Amino acid sequence: MTQDGFDAVTIDTSRPHPARIYDYLLGGKDNYEVDQRAGEELAAAAPEARIGVRANRAFLQRAVRYVVGSGVRQILDVGTGLPTSPNVHEVAQSVAPDVRVAYVDNDPIVAAHGNALLSRSGTTRIVLGDLRDPRSVLNHPDVRQLIDFDRPVALLLVAILHFLADADRPGEIVATLRDALPAGSFLVLSHATGDFADRSAAQAVYTKATASLNLRTRAEVERFFEGFELVEPGLAQVPFWRPDIPPPPRSEEIGFYGGVARKTV
Repeated sequence: MTQDGFDAVTIDTSRPHPARIYDYLLGGKDNYEVDQRAGEELAAAAPEARIGVRANRAFLQRAVRYVVGSGVRQILDVGTGLPTSPNVHEVAQSVAPDVRVAYVDNDPIVAAHGNALLSRSGTTRIVLGDLRDPRSVLNHPDVRQLIDFDRPVALLLVAILHFLADADRPGEIVATLRDALPAGSFLVLSHATGDFADRSAAQAVYTKATASLNLRTRAEVERFFEGFELVEPGLAQVPFWRPDIPPPPRSEEIGFYGGVARKTV
């Protein structure tokens, strides 16, 4: 069975799902008891988890405002997760109403919730697709209808690459997406790390989930930006990337790196 040209993913409510755990930690309601239990286990294993996901969401919003303020009018958000207000298109269109946003996720629940919230103006769309097959994402007719790859695009890979194991070849996946983007495009990326504390217990929570958690070092995360030029302040813990309010207490413990980079050629 396929949906939107991709293999339809069965909705599994017997195991925690990363998007639903994230939604629970953000205080959302689109999750199940199994996700709530996993979220509580994660918070016990990594006490900064709740402030970390909120800081990551705030980073996303600041980064979107930055790239739209820099002139980009197209956004490809891969691994978007469950809708959380304000959503990417709401943030982007508050800066420039003509921004177009294509959301991509491999979870049918995400697609269903997203479709219920999307603008009917034709400037937003959600596609059921898988980051592990980047060419299918790039060539999806709905993506192609909305995104003009001859003009600058902001590619969002926020809190998604750490759910890919090294065997999935995440570096090659990012390179494939990068090579489809013209000069003037941006990459917005965040990634979980164990650089600031031992988070093996947090990783263990995801062994029961539908995707594993693969923590990477600063150097490993920086490699995803090859072919781009990082904008100031470079790769940073997400609360410290161009903060617009004072970072919350315990921000130095947050195990999320974030960065924005521009493709110049």
